[in-house]
Amino acid sequence: MLVLVAIAGMWTFRSAGRWLIVEDGLEPAKAIVVLSGRMPQRALEAAELYRQGFAAEVWVMRPSGPGEALERMGIPFVGEEFYSQKVLLARGVPSDAIRVLEKETQNTKGEVGLIGEELKRVGGEKVIVVTSRAHSRRVRATWKRVVGESPRVIVRGTRGDAFDAEHWWRSTSDALDVAREVLGLANVWAGFPLRSKAQEIGNRK
Repeated sequence: MLVLVAIAGMWTFRSAGRWLIVEDGLEPAKAIVVLSGRMPQRALEAAELYRQGFAAEVWVMRPSGPGEALERMGIPFVGEEFYSQKVLLARGVPSDAIRVLEKETQNTKGEVGLIGEELKRVGGEKVIVVTSRAHSRRVRATWKRVVGESPRVIVRGTRGDAFDAEHWWRSTSDALDVAREVLGLANVWAGFPLRSKAQEIGNRK
C-alpha cells in the first residue's frame, strides 16, 4: 500500500506541469486580450493571432504599478501596457486596433473580471485570452468562477513559452511557476479567500 501511495505521489508530482496547461480551440472572437506579465511573449502571441484574423481588436491590460509613488518623487513612470502596445505595433497590429483597458488591475481575478465586464458592455460573445502556458488552467478556472459560462473565454498559451512541463522541477523559475499556480488554483476553488497586498492596503484605508 505504501509503495502504491508513493508511486501515485511521484506520478502526481511529475505530471503537475502538464496538468497546469490547457488550451482551447481557436475561433473568431470579439477581441484578443494580452494579460499582464511575461513581456513581450504574450503581446507577440496576440499579434500573431491578430494577423491570422481571429479578432479585429487587441485589448491590453493596465496592471497596477508604482506610478503614483514615483510621480510624487518627480520620476516619470511608463507602465507595461506602453511596451505591450509597442510590441503589437512592431508586429503589424495597427494602432486603431489596439485598445488599452483603462482600469488598473492587481491580479488575475481583477483582469478576468474587467475583461468580462467589458465584453458584456460591448456585446461580445467570446474573447481570446493570451497568457503563459503554466498560467492557462488558472485563467480558465478564474473565468468560470468570476464570469461564468457566458460570455465565453478561449484560453491561448504563448508559443514562445520556455516552461518545461515535462521536467519543471529542474528549473527554479519553472518550479516557482508550478507552486504559484497550484496555490493560485486552490485560492480560486476556495472562493478567493486570499487577497493581494494592494487589496489589503486599499481595504484598510
